[in-house]
Amino acid sequence: MSDIANTEGFQPTRTEEFRKRLEKRYAAERRFKLAGLSAILVSVAVLIFLLGNMTYNGIGGFQRAELDVTIDFAEAGISGDAQSLATPDALQRLQAQGLPAVVEFYAEESLGSEGAAGVSSEAWRDVAADIIADPGLLQGEHTFSLPTTDDLASGLNDEGSAEMQALADRLEAEGKLASNFDPGFLQRADATSPQKVGIWGALKGSILTMIITLLLAFPIGVLAALYLEEYAPKNRWTDVIEVSINNLAAVPSIIFGLLGLAVFLWMFPNYRSAPLIGGMTLALMTMPVIVISGRNAIKAVPPSIRDGALAIGASPVQVVFHHVLPLALPGILTGTIIGMARALGETAPLLMIGMRAFVASPPDGFTSPATVLPVQIFLWSDEIDRGFVERTSAAIIILLLFLLVMNGLAIYLRNKFEKKW
Repeated sequence: MSDIANTEGFQPTRTEEFRKRLEKRYAAERRFKLAGLSAILVSVAVLIFLLGNMTYNGIGGFQRAELDVTIDFAEAGISGDAQSLATPDALQRLQAQGLPAVVEFYAEESLGSEGAAGVSSEAWRDVAADIIADPGLLQGEHTFSLPTTDDLASGLNDEGSAEMQALADRLEAEGKLASNFDPGFLQRADATSPQKVGIWGALKGSILTMIITLLLAFPIGVLAALYLEEYAPKNRWTDVIEVSINNLAAVPSIIFGLLGLAVFLWMFPNYRSAPLIGGMTLALMTMPVIVISGRNAIKAVPPSIRDGALAIGASPVQVVFHHVLPLALPGILTGTIIGMARALGETAPLLMIGMRAFVASPPDGFTSPATVLPVQIFLWSDEIDRGFVERTSAAIIILLLFLLVMNGLAIYLRNKFEKKW
């Protein structure tokens, strides 16, 4: 007691050397906080610059140059009703009635010979599509916004020849030429002209490819993780399998493309450039990521969950599928998100299996020729026309939005199945 009493009120002496060490530690902590904050600010600034630059360039990608042309169908003699225009050959019917010549005639009347030469030769197809959608247009006079040629579109952007720039300025001053929002960009497939290209073909190809990838990689990866963690004996062979899976997760993606080229296209030679082959190739690349994340999630489930389930009479299979797997599912879905996001942005393995083909129409199914968004972006970025540069930026925005939607859905499912213990 006397010793305790003697120590009461004792204050350690803070020497000058102690104070210097303390200030040095505090200064190091402040520097560390400042470095961390600086790293975050730099990352945010780079992200804002990237998104801002891409959005600025991509705005023009959602627009196209269009000329206003007024057509009097009653005078032109083009006829048709809702029943005849609902058939698959409606476009051919309108073409046989001379719709291309009618569009050319009224373009010259509305714009003059020079202006009419700036209307795309395929503009009549846009008119035909509007007529098929609304046959009532054939009853009177209507104004259509028709796509221009690439040269006139370049002139509107102050590029190309001086003659085209002068013509574009004159038509724009007359209110007949403008850059309008192009809803068809989200509905068309690839084309040779930036005025006619669309992103729907590549977007649909990406969706079909991701469906195949998920259907193959997720169940196989989860079952493999469950077997290795819950059932496989711990011996030399399972160690080799584990090391192999870890190595596969780090293999360059183009190697999987070579595997798809050598195996899948050898097995299915008629399905080159199809979402089926692309999905199978990307599933090989995604599966190791799902297996590794699945094993880690299964390990994180407390042993007491297993012991409690066994104690109340559950079989080992019931323990795994009724208790362990539901609790590990949020972690498994996290790994799946990472793997699918990587697969969505891959280009090299899909180039190896031929998904860089020019596909002018959206795929009809999993075995139809198709391309995907990253490959489409890669192909457009190789073009020198400014119109394709803008379309490339717009396609990148679509790809990021698609990725956000896919990740948002996966995060929703992860949170829905997440359980606390």
